[in-house]
Amino acid sequence: MAQLSPLLKQATPVVATHGEGVYLYDDAGNRHLDFTAGIGVTSTGHCHPKVVEAAQRQVGSLIHGQYTTIMHKPLQQLTATLGEVLPEGLDSLFFANSGSEAAEAALRLARQATGRPNIVVFQGGFHGRTVAAASMTTSGTKFKAGFSPLMPGVVVSPFPNPAHYRTYGWDQEQATDFALRELDLVLTTQSNPADTAAFLVEPVLGEGGYIPGNQRFFAGLRKVADQHGILLIVDEVQTGFGRTGKFWGQDHFGLRPDIQMFAKGIASGFPISGIAASQDVMSKAWPGSQGGTYGANAVACAAALATLEVIEEEGLVANSEARGEQLKSGLKKIGEKHSQVVDVHGLGLMVSVEFADAEGKPDGATAAAVHKKAAENGLLLLTNGMYGQNVRFIPALVVTEAQVDDALAIWDKTLTQALG
Repeated sequence: MAQLSPLLKQATPVVATHGEGVYLYDDAGNRHLDFTAGIGVTSTGHCHPKVVEAAQRQVGSLIHGQYTTIMHKPLQQLTATLGEVLPEGLDSLFFANSGSEAAEAALRLARQATGRPNIVVFQGGFHGRTVAAASMTTSGTKFKAGFSPLMPGVVVSPFPNPAHYRTYGWDQEQATDFALRELDLVLTTQSNPADTAAFLVEPVLGEGGYIPGNQRFFAGLRKVADQHGILLIVDEVQTGFGRTGKFWGQDHFGLRPDIQMFAKGIASGFPISGIAASQDVMSKAWPGSQGGTYGANAVACAAALATLEVIEEEGLVANSEARGEQLKSGLKKIGEKHSQVVDVHGLGLMVSVEFADAEGKPDGATAAAVHKKAAENGLLLLTNGMYGQNVRFIPALVVTEAQVDDALAIWDKTLTQALG
């Protein structure tokens, strides 16, 4: 009898039969408060009626139209709609299926557009699991261990992560000073600017712990990139489409990308991703370098269009900001009762609680125990952080004030049970 790979460990024990909004129901009829959203994918909640209707309607007319073979209306409409929300100047789009594919497409475009081989990534970033994407990922060795050699030409520079530099007694300003100085050192000693195609960065570290960057750091990246003709790639796979309380994570920092990646929350669970760039940059890609069988699938495009409509019509970006503030404030208040909770990170509905041991070291074991206990209590969460020391909250953008209160009550109970 066939079975799933034993490496595919479930983060929760739930076998879901159906979902509605922020709730999942298992095969025993139990209801679970889902604050994972499929790792930030079901932005409009499980089975939003408008998304369901759009997908069902599209399935009845055209399921697959390979978009370098024929063109279809949902793709044309999605391209036009994204043009209304993308940063100014990013007016050319390529679609794929996953965040990893978007990362690889962005890398390929940057190298071809500049004729340069190297890319600088930042400590704690996650960009995917395929070979090139994993080569650019630094949030944990598990994503790239055991199948070396990986892609060459990747250089790592520090991210201004105050959680990581806490042991040095540094605040965000000092961490930022260090990160910008080290970037200069990287370009002096490891990757000459004339060999550097791009910087690749997340506005908020995802797997790295939900650590936001800051305006001064990103302004520094933009300045150095402009000085040397280096392209700036912003990975909005997890931070995009209202997740951080603004439409794009970069909007918090005045960040201006040359290439932007997107995926996850764009289609409420249907697989679609892509990159955006200016016509000038995109036109420098080599013929035949962009394509794929399933990219811009017609049903996924229809679901994405419906998702974007729901985000606008229901004010979900504003809701993300308000509910995120409520969630973060509540988590901080509850955390004050427990010495193992050392910080709460994030923006909007992208929030993590950090655990440390008595010596102040990252405590992945406690985070894992708390995460497990929360699931037993009916609250589904995930972990993150470079040491697995964080428990993260990432509910659908449709979450209500009452549902956040319910989650906080379960979390309070869970910490009391797990930590005493």
